[in-house]
Amino acid sequence: MNTTDRPVKIVTDSSVHLPQAERQKHDITVVPLKAIFGRTVYRDEIDLTNQQFYDLLPNAEVHPTTSQPSAGEFMEVYKPFLDAGREIVSIHLPSKLSGTYASACAAKTELESQLKKALPLSIVDTPWLSMALGMLVLAAAEAAEAGKSREEVLATINALIPKLNLIFVLDTLEYLKRGGRIGGARAMLGTLLNVKPMLEIKHGQVEPLEQPRSRAKALKRLLEIMDERTGHKPVHVSILHAVSPVDAAEIEKELRKQFELKEFYMTEIGAVIGVHTGPNALGLAFYAD
Repeated sequence: MNTTDRPVKIVTDSSVHLPQAERQKHDITVVPLKAIFGRTVYRDEIDLTNQQFYDLLPNAEVHPTTSQPSAGEFMEVYKPFLDAGREIVSIHLPSKLSGTYASACAAKTELESQLKKALPLSIVDTPWLSMALGMLVLAAAEAAEAGKSREEVLATINALIPKLNLIFVLDTLEYLKRGGRIGGARAMLGTLLNVKPMLEIKHGQVEPLEQPRSRAKALKRLLEIMDERTGHKPVHVSILHAVSPVDAAEIEKELRKQFELKEFYMTEIGAVIGVHTGPNALGLAFYAD
């Protein structure tokens, strides 16, 4: 189906970490969040590459912050598609972690006020980010490509949400602490220096998982936890890494050896998540059918 013939347009935000090839293949529009170093504001993935971000991060005088897109920026994205007669499903990271969903809702409210009518625009506050969000977005895009209605696309998203998992190994909790997103992982602060904290996203929040005593043990546990949670079934999985390609390649080798992969992606953790994870973070987003 030609992209302009699809009734439903899929929009998301740059916390998604979706590979560029998949965005282009499925006609997915990504609205950038912002990384802020002092007085300098960078649009995620546009003004700042991931490598540039991780080069800047350790030496920043003040810990960088992040900011959601403005309502106006969402309006600029939505309006051309609505004017062209498209319906929109806009899928975002958790409102518990970002104001992105609120900005998208404000954009819808303002457009409806200007146009004086209800708009065929659904904005979804998911409990996921990074490639867990990416897998939701891909499933929605595939449903749209198949000619599904907006309601059917939303049903596809809602059916997949409870199946997903997102777990990370960090080198340190320091960046999460500085960024103010430490959540339940605060209980891990003050643990042994050699511990490599494992975290998960659960119900839209950061939660502690385990505290292996070395990075090698932590990376091994990533695979064990995925196996435990998927029950040896074929899996859809993405490796996420913060400029840690050697470890990521080793995890890929083990994944291909130990699991039947129905779907596989390798992607980098971008600036708006990397602010909180720091360099060398590595994670898995996955689910089984």
